[in-house]
Amino acid sequence: MRLSMVVEWSKGSPFRYAWKEGKLRLVAVDQPAPVNYGLIPGLINPADGEEVDAVYLGPPLPPGTRVEGEVVGMVWLADGDHKLVLADATLPKDQELAPLLAWFSPERQARFLSPIEAQAFLVKLGLPR
Repeated sequence: MRLSMVVEWSKGSPFRYAWKEGKLRLVAVDQPAPVNYGLIPGLINPADGEEVDAVYLGPPLPPGTRVEGEVVGMVWLADGDHKLVLADATLPKDQELAPLLAWFSPERQARFLSPIEAQAFLVKLGLPR
């Protein structure tokens, strides 16, 4: 399954933006992101009422970039604010997944789920297979 996301926070950058109403707004300066972090426009996560978060594995992409990728898995979090993991057709490399999982606080119990489990999550949200 392929999805399109908008990058809000570039891999390696401390500048975190928020995508609201088709525009980027700087919201924080934080630790550099280990991946390209953003959202799936229009797809709402009932856990927080916000658009589903997504990450794109690969080289840094500028904020505001729309990128399409294969759903290669999902970061499951205990609070339900799961993150879809997108990449090009190749499977993600361990060197990108370990820093991604370590990025979340221990109480969130981050773990990586398979593409099949990620697709099941998307079906629950109403996305067709």
